[in-house]
Amino acid sequence: MERIFQALAALLAVAAGYFLWADNRDALFASAVLGAVAFFLSIRFQVKERNRIREAEKKTLGEAAAIEHDESYSKSPDLTE
Repeated sequence: MERIFQALAALLAVAAGYFLWADNRDALFASAVLGAVAFFLSIRFQVKERNRIREAEKKTLGEAAAIEHDESYSKSPDLTE
């Protein structure tokens, strides 16, 4: 999804350049604003994906640490005898 917004931002930047050359200020403004929105949406999707990966790694590491803790607990000597 992020690539779509990056491509859209690039196309809108080119369109803004054309409208600047053609001296069409209203279309220049609209394409520049939409290009900026598309750019920031692509950044948002990148950050969201990174956070999803980070949370999955934390969960995996947390489960591994819990298993390691359980194994070390079962290996400790039984003091109730």
